Amino acid sequence: MIYCGIDWAERHHDIALIDGTGQLLAKRRIMDDAAGYQLLLDLLAEYGDSENDPIPIAIETSRGLLVAALRQGQRQVFSINPMAAARYRDRHGVSRKKSDPGDALVLANILRTDMPIHRPLPNDSDLARAIAVLARAQQDATWNRQQIANQLRSLLREYYPAALEAFAHWQNGLCRPEARALLKAAPTPARAARLTRTQITSALKRAGRQRGIEPEAERLRGIFRADFAHQPQLVEDALGQQMLALLRQLEAVCIAADELAEASEASFRQHPDAETLLSFPGLGPQTGARVLAEIGDDRNRFADARSLKAYAGSAPITRASGKKHHVGRRMIKNNRLHHAGYLWAFSSLTASPGANAHYRRRREIGDWHAQAQRHLFNRMLGQLFHCLKHKTLFDEHQAFPSSLVVAA
Repeated sequence: MIYCGIDWAERHHDIALIDGTGQLLAKRRIMDDAAGYQLLLDLLAEYGDSENDPIPIAIETSRGLLVAALRQGQRQVFSINPMAAARYRDRHGVSRKKSDPGDALVLANILRTDMPIHRPLPNDSDLARAIAVLARAQQDATWNRQQIANQLRSLLREYYPAALEAFAHWQNGLCRPEARALLKAAPTPARAARLTRTQITSALKRAGRQRGIEPEAERLRGIFRADFAHQPQLVEDALGQQMLALLRQLEAVCIAADELAEASEASFRQHPDAETLLSFPGLGPQTGARVLAEIGDDRNRFADARSLKAYAGSAPITRASGKKHHVGRRMIKNNRLHHAGYLWAFSSLTASPGANAHYRRRREIGDWHAQAQRHLFNRMLGQLFHCLKHKTLFDEHQAFPSSLVVAA
């Protein structure tokens, strides 16, 4: 048996090949280009790599062109966490010195000694990988949008409280196109107070508003002309310039989030598992795309529902040592899937009577809101694993039989 370890870097990669006894067979350094990838494949073929019997490879990343080239065919590629690799490094030397060829040898030895306890990269379809790219990018854009909106809100509190009061009752507040259009037209309170009803109406129309424009313009005009505290004029103008810079960032990330949402939804609806995911209460196209992006469509990735629940962080973990016994929530988990699960469980409370009854029952026995939500997400994950495995749709009566009786 031959094992390969690759120490990944930005410009070059170090390769080590060992046999079943740990004897070093070959080591190379290749560049991060097509010629380097071909040199790696030729080296593997020289030591017996074939389509039916590929050499397993360990590397410290799961992304990039090198990994994409290695994942062709039936080859097993193991993504080793850098922290885990650092622990293995201590087994081969006590000096704590690090070298790229030595790390490649350590990665190869990880497969030689402990390959059964490490999980290879899932064999997801190309469509599932594309959905993962779009869904994660849209999730990042959503988080960035909220972060910039919070920065803008903090800045407006320093000199422009009228804007916060004007947009307070709008859903999504500063992220709405109407709010961005008005702030662009009046970046300071002094300029907002001089806005006419016609100018406010035009700004609302440019932002795409179609209903209730006249009364909304009158309400906004009254708030902008109300009596508020002001900064000195020079300071106010400077803060207005800072606000416009943040506003441009917010507008760009809002557009990016919307475009990525459309692209991820379009790709998600093409996937065969989309019908099963959308049959679950609380799962829409965006949340469903995020869930599919993290669990993939490789049915051999998770041995059972418990593995999926542990991966999502919804299942509790038990730690016992001597007389101490502790059951708590998992800290090491897929954070993206865990975040999507919280939104899924929260939305299912109004879409499913059984889910709502399950949540209420957990609250009655003493669970906090987050605990009850996590317990509901844990149960829904088990049902999702069953439906995906057997290619069936969600059935409320089978999912929550006792809860529906209690609710009735």
